[in-house]
Amino acid sequence: MTRQLSRRDFLATSSIFAASLFDQSPALAQLPGERPPPRPKGIDVVNPLGRRPVSLIIDDSTALVNLAHFAIPQFAQVFPDRYRQPWKTLPREIPDTFVIKFIEWCKERGVKGKYSVVPFPACVGWIDGEMPGWSREELRESLAVIRDRVAPDWDLHPEMVTHTWVIDRKTGRPLPGRSEKVMENWAWTDGKSADEIADYMAYALTAIKNAGLVASGVTTPGGFGNKVLPQLSQASFQACRDVFKTEIPHYFRHLFTDHRSVAPRVELAKGLNGSNPSCVVSIIGCTGDWFGGWDGLEPGSPDQFIKADLKTGRMIEVIERGEPAVMVCHWPGIYFNGKEHGFNVLKEVHRRLHARYNDLIWMNLGEISRYWAAKELTTITEAFGGISFDAPFACPNFTVKIPSRQWRPPTYLVVDGKRSAIPMPRWSGGSFVTTFNLPKGKSTLLLIELD
Repeated sequence: MTRQLSRRDFLATSSIFAASLFDQSPALAQLPGERPPPRPKGIDVVNPLGRRPVSLIIDDSTALVNLAHFAIPQFAQVFPDRYRQPWKTLPREIPDTFVIKFIEWCKERGVKGKYSVVPFPACVGWIDGEMPGWSREELRESLAVIRDRVAPDWDLHPEMVTHTWVIDRKTGRPLPGRSEKVMENWAWTDGKSADEIADYMAYALTAIKNAGLVASGVTTPGGFGNKVLPQLSQASFQACRDVFKTEIPHYFRHLFTDHRSVAPRVELAKGLNGSNPSCVVSIIGCTGDWFGGWDGLEPGSPDQFIKADLKTGRMIEVIERGEPAVMVCHWPGIYFNGKEHGFNVLKEVHRRLHARYNDLIWMNLGEISRYWAAKELTTITEAFGGISFDAPFACPNFTVKIPSRQWRPPTYLVVDGKRSAIPMPRWSGGSFVTTFNLPKGKSTLLLIELD
C-alpha cells in the first residue's frame, strides 16, 4: 500500500504552509503581549514538582463516528490524487467499548492529554442533535462516556465544526462549491479576521456546550489558520472566553519534529496587574502520528518516539531539553479498524518512557497551559524576609528554584497576612527547590537571608 500523506504532513510540505510558519514572516508572528519585569538573579521557575511533563493529543475523535471513513471521500473531491484510500472498507464507527477500554488503561497509568470532539463530523450528524445511523439513545450514551469517563482527565476540544466542509452558520449547511476555499482543512481561513474566525469557533463550541460537554480550548483541523496566525490566536481566546468563560484558553495548531522549541507559547498576555488578566496558550506537539496514521491504515512503531534501548528517540530529545513532550495521534489510527495497532504502540511507548524515567508527570493541555501562564506571567521580586509573587493566575504545584547561598529554605507561604506551611524543599546543587500552590494575587515565601 502506498503511504498516504496526513493532512498536517501534506500542509507541512506545501508552499502554503511554508510561507505561513510563525518564524518565517514577522508579519505572521504570534503576539506574546505583556510580560513582567526581569526576575531576581538566580531565582527560576522550573517544571511542576521538578518533574518532566508529558502529554498526548488525540485528534479526529468524536462521538461514535469514525471520521476517516466519512472524511476521505470528501477530501478526495478536492484532492483526488492524494486521497485514494479504500474508505469503504473502513468501519463507520469507533465503538464506545473501545473508548472505555482505552480511557480505563490511561486512567490506571495517569495518562492525560486532549481528546477532540468534532461537533458535526464530516456532516454525518450533530452531537447536540441527531446522528443518522445511530439512535438517540446510542448518541446519548456515547456523550455520557465522553463526559463521565474522558473529560475528568482530558481536555475536550472541537476540531472546528465538521473537519471537512465549512458550514454556513445561518443555514447549518455546507457552503456551496467544492474546493479548498470552502474546506476547514485548507484555505477558508485565508484573509479572515479574528472576529470571523472566532464566530466560527464559537459555533463549534456552542454545539459542544449544547451536548452537555465542556471544552477548554480548540484544535485546528489540518491547515486551518495557517496564514492568519495572529488572528487564530485572538480568535481562540475570544471564542473560549465567550462560550465557556475559560480563564486560560489554549489551542493546538503546531507540531514540530525538528530543532525548534516545543515549549508552550503564552500569547496576547494583558492586564497582568489588574483585576481581569488574560492570555491564550499555544500548545505545540513534538511528534508526528507514528501510532497508526490519521486514517488507521499506516502502522506505526514505538521506535521513533523512544528506541528499545531507551537511549534515543524524539521523546527523549524533548524531555532532556526540559520542555513538555506532547505526542500527537489520531483516533482512527489508535483504533486501527479494530486491530488496535496504534493503541499497542502507545502501550509500548509508555512502558519504555517509564522504564527510562521515574520522574514523568502526565498533564492535560489545560494543566500545561495554566502552569506556563503562571511561569511566564507571575511577577517575582525580592522582599524583606523573603520572595514575593504577584500572580495573574493561580497555579498548583508551582515550583521555584532559589539559590541556597543567599537564603535559608522557606517554611511558610504568606497570603493576606496568614501563614500556611509548605512542604520541605529539595536540594539541587547550590539551590533548593520548593513547591507550593501559588494563589492568584500577592503572596510571599518567608525566608531568612544569610549574612
